[in-house]
Amino acid sequence: MRPKAQGRDDIFLRSNRDIQLVKHHGRRISTALFNLLAYRMDEAPSRVGIIVGKRFGNAVRRNRAKRIFRELVRQSRSDLAPGRGLLVFPKRDALQQSRDGLVQAWRSSLERLELLRPRAY
Repeated sequence: MRPKAQGRDDIFLRSNRDIQLVKHHGRRISTALFNLLAYRMDEAPSRVGIIVGKRFGNAVRRNRAKRIFRELVRQSRSDLAPGRGLLVFPKRDALQQSRDGLVQAWRSSLERLELLRPRAY
């Protein structure tokens, strides 16, 4: 088994138990580009799972969607409030959306669920 890189995967949900917990108890927001579920878990940094089913399309399309959303998560990592578990279910339209439109939808969804740290002015 390959050793895990330090700090690289700390932001992603890997445990099936944690994924199921968020799936069954999380608050849902639906947009035209993705569904987002959020659940308060512990005081550790927030973690995000990206779930793309086979109905989404072939492997190339599924992997592209995961890459796009992993990048969104990495960019907003420092802004996420601690102690949350998030699940993202991308929709097919996300692949046709511009990068700016996707970032805007992502940020507004995080704000609606109060998942962003309060800004210090």
